[in-house]
Amino acid sequence: MAEVKEVAKANTDQYKKFGKEQYMFWYENMQLIRKFEEKAGQLYGQQKIKGFCHLYIGQEACASGAVSALRKGDKYITTYRDHGAPLALGTSPNAIMAELYGKATGCSKGKGGSMHIFDKENGFAGGHGIVGGQIPLGAGLAFAEMYNKTGNLCVTYMGDGAVRQGALHETFNMAMMWKIPVIFVIENNGYAMGTSVKRTSNVTELYTIGESYDMPAYAVDAMRVEEVHIAIARAAERARKGEGPTLLEFKTYRYKGHSMSDPAKYRTKEELESYKLQDPIEQVRTVILKNKYASEADLESIDNKIKVAVEESVKFAEESPFPDPSEAYKDVYVQTDYPFNID
Repeated sequence: MAEVKEVAKANTDQYKKFGKEQYMFWYENMQLIRKFEEKAGQLYGQQKIKGFCHLYIGQEACASGAVSALRKGDKYITTYRDHGAPLALGTSPNAIMAELYGKATGCSKGKGGSMHIFDKENGFAGGHGIVGGQIPLGAGLAFAEMYNKTGNLCVTYMGDGAVRQGALHETFNMAMMWKIPVIFVIENNGYAMGTSVKRTSNVTELYTIGESYDMPAYAVDAMRVEEVHIAIARAAERARKGEGPTLLEFKTYRYKGHSMSDPAKYRTKEELESYKLQDPIEQVRTVILKNKYASEADLESIDNKIKVAVEESVKFAEESPFPDPSEAYKDVYVQTDYPFNID
């Protein structure tokens, strides 16, 4: 991560603009994601949550830093590792946990499960199970914002494995041609399932892919939430000016396996521990205490509040009903009263 650290060093002076309110938001926001995911992993082990389940532990800054840099009305779309983004946006933990349980009170009515969380109200256009399938969808969402002159944009997340999909290249070409207000984010946690980036391509600095399309592209130390915020804010300014897309490679790391069925034996304990020393939540916690934005007791109080909220989400999910079988025939097609015409 040498190159990324140099970028972080260059941005250190910009950290001064972030005050108590910002750091406290990041701490509570990321801690909620962390504790929710830890509970989800525990419940999966108890077979309360079934199917696939991909945890966001370690990558919390990727979502939290983006949310703090953007505004209401912007859209978000991501992969099937999708619990973190809606939690960062303010989706109720109750609705997400109920969805993991497959309950009718879930944010996708119990039909999507872990990989297909949606929240239209908060601008979250979903987690998507097809690798790379969300990339053209994200550009489409951004195109709609451009067409309707809303001034909004779409952040389109993908994993390091998804950059091998042909849909990415078609989308990048079109996005640059039409100057679509989209921010493409590669969450590079080092492994596509269990295969390291180095084993899939001779191009390991993934942000350089944008150079083929003259797309501004940067590597970002995404273990630091400040860096994520700064990079997203810069890309958003460009998009809102009508200058088109930006590609950001978030250098991050997942502490758990690809999914709950993955023991992650393809990496060493030393590698894992080296990243934990850069933990995004602990870095924010250190800044808060150093600057006396809050005391240890204040942070413990926040932790306890989050713990209660997560436990309440479990209780809500446990007590919620499963969908009626008739729901299987609903929400399959959408009827509209008007044709879509771009003339």
